[in-house]
Amino acid sequence: MAQLPDFAGLAIFAKVVELRSFAAAADELALSRATISKAVSRLEERLGARLFNRTSRRLALTDAGQKLSERAARLLIDGEAAENEALAQSMAPRGLVRLAVPMTFGVRKVAPILPEFLKAYPDVAIDLHLSDAMVDLVGEGFDAGLRIASLPDSSLIARRLCAVPRYTVASPDYLKRYGRPTHPMHLAQHKCIGYAYLSTASAWHYTNAAGEQASVRPAGPLRVNNGEAAMPAVLAGLAIADLPDFILGDAITTGQVEVILKGWKQTWGSVHLVTPPGGPRPARVEVLADFLTKHFAGARKRNSAG
Repeated sequence: MAQLPDFAGLAIFAKVVELRSFAAAADELALSRATISKAVSRLEERLGARLFNRTSRRLALTDAGQKLSERAARLLIDGEAAENEALAQSMAPRGLVRLAVPMTFGVRKVAPILPEFLKAYPDVAIDLHLSDAMVDLVGEGFDAGLRIASLPDSSLIARRLCAVPRYTVASPDYLKRYGRPTHPMHLAQHKCIGYAYLSTASAWHYTNAAGEQASVRPAGPLRVNNGEAAMPAVLAGLAIADLPDFILGDAITTGQVEVILKGWKQTWGSVHLVTPPGGPRPARVEVLADFLTKHFAGARKRNSAG
């Protein structure tokens, strides 16, 4: 009789790969470290191949482990989804939500509202990962993420939360010294700050009310991988930048920067909540999604009214 696959060993192996630690896997699965180690050793013996190269400080997948890891991760996801589907109607929200959020938006807009959520759901914990890089939700084991962009086609499940206005700005000192561009193509003769994670290969695209379009690849003394890092150079009068309103804050209303190219508009991005595909979301993720949707939809209405 053919043996059933070692589902438990494969799931434990996938969790070790996800967390990159035997000890962390033991803690998350509420198992002893010896149980975790024995499960992986049992799987290695069954497959006749070493899955990890282990030292006291480092854990690395072997070639065999790398090939197995993707299928094992899918097995773990499918197993969790099957349980979540069965328990979705009765399970109270509890457990850890790993949430990936862009750096400045996370610090300024998400972190301040998390205490309200955590008070409402004391059995839910959040691992907030802040980075402007586009993370691989499935590959890196995230439950959900916020993305600010015009989303391309994707297998991820996306929910639009709100628009993100953005403006091309310069300080009064810069405009006094270098002049005020009145057409996007004039930016080619100006110093501009680049952003490493633009989805359109560092090009700024504009449209005016008449439908005319213009694109320019700005160049200048500084390129950043976080929009907030551009602000000191803008305020110092060194360059022009194109930034979202949550980074600009009140710099426009206080006169620290001025909006230029007012007759032209870049395509605004939107904040999207994205989650991996594949069945119903765990209750802990669902309540966080509903909380974020309600908060940012309410903020959008308040801004529109203002």
